[in-house]
Amino acid sequence: MCFSTVTLRAPTDADGYSLHNLVARCQPLDTNSVYCNLLQCTDFADTAIAAENSQGQLVGFISGYRPPSRQDCIFIWQVAVDSSMRGQGLALKMLLSLIERVAPLGVRYIETTISPSNLPSQSLFLKAFKQLNIPHTTDTLFSSQKHFSGVHEDEVLYRAGPIITQSKNNQVNS
Repeated sequence: MCFSTVTLRAPTDADGYSLHNLVARCQPLDTNSVYCNLLQCTDFADTAIAAENSQGQLVGFISGYRPPSRQDCIFIWQVAVDSSMRGQGLALKMLLSLIERVAPLGVRYIETTISPSNLPSQSLFLKAFKQLNIPHTTDTLFSSQKHFSGVHEDEVLYRAGPIITQSKNNQVNS
């Protein structure tokens, strides 16, 4: 499939069931209920991005939210890319487009958690941080033993920023 036929857009309620199916195809992502996916596509549409192919099929999705106590942050919850689109840079394009969309809302930091064995996600976020020219830190947020009774890997928090944006008059804002 040609990457140029993909449209990036804000999700709508019509994407909820398709998102559920996309995540199910993207193992080892955690699946949620269709209801949760509907909420991601409606209540969290401002902090999510959908990728649709020319046939109208959902082939990529990033869900995120702004934590209530840290409104200057976007927490990226999940990144899903259909197998037909992998290796074409879609995840990075979605992530950078989403950051560009939320930065004017006062978002200055990006957070996500990644398991130590998830090398593709680590690579994606490190590429994004490098392209955005922002520093990052890592720290274990949820411990395998303490939070998952040893049945799930640690979840390592990646925090990057501050995001520096260019305003229309070419002044740098941070």
